[in-house]
Amino acid sequence: MTNKELKKIANDIRKGIVTAVFHAKSGHPGGSLSAADILTYLYFEEMNVDPAEPKKADRDRFVLSKGHIAPGLYSTLAHREFFPVEDLKTLRHVGSYLQGHPDMKHIPGVDMSSGSLGQGLSAAVGMALAGKMDQKDYRVYCMCGDGEIQEGQIWEAAMKAGHLGLDNLCVIVDNNGLQIDGNVADVCSPYPIADKFKAFNFDVIEIDGHDFDQIRGAFTAAKDNKGKPTCIVAKTHKGQGVSFMTDQAGWHGKAPNEEEYKIAMADLEKAGEE
Repeated sequence: MTNKELKKIANDIRKGIVTAVFHAKSGHPGGSLSAADILTYLYFEEMNVDPAEPKKADRDRFVLSKGHIAPGLYSTLAHREFFPVEDLKTLRHVGSYLQGHPDMKHIPGVDMSSGSLGQGLSAAVGMALAGKMDQKDYRVYCMCGDGEIQEGQIWEAAMKAGHLGLDNLCVIVDNNGLQIDGNVADVCSPYPIADKFKAFNFDVIEIDGHDFDQIRGAFTAAKDNKGKPTCIVAKTHKGQGVSFMTDQAGWHGKAPNEEEYKIAMADLEKAGEE
């Protein structure tokens, strides 16, 4: 798939994110928008998945450790045809299967229920270890937030992954620099992120998380890497694609009103035309 095609899909996914959060009147648009390009590449280019058979045994696995950006994952899954795009408008509504955090029991394409920050990487390590023990060749991908990696359980899981040399595991840190309380460096600095993962025996690749050439190169290198798990530290912008949300911590966890929704969709329509 060309970069132009991937950019168009990512833009459509961003529209789905904004639409879902607007109709829910709650949710987390900022981190969903920052992760949209990575999610696009994973589901439309990188991972072995099949919407017609979401639980097939040899599929690649994805764990959204920062489960609050469920709107980003849901919009990606919907555009990948795991379920109807129209259902995004039911996000967080009573009776909807699209809950506020991913639910593996009810949502097609979700491999792990998540949302309690810090726990997803442990599950991903378990999946990767199971693959090794069963001599399977599927890969496991886990997305963490740069605020989330302040959690100690992340580093317990990283230590185990590095100790076991789980080269079928790829961790992506969405490094948008902001969390609900402000700049991650001011709240509880996780920096230097790359050096920390290297210390836990990871191969580390630092990229611009909105550049599809760099994204492609990083995931290709991760697959070629043997003997170590890989961590891709993706520098991104919170609220990417929406003018008034970009790099604004206040948009970590709130929904746009009707006027803001129209502005956001106009921004994304313009980007789509370009």
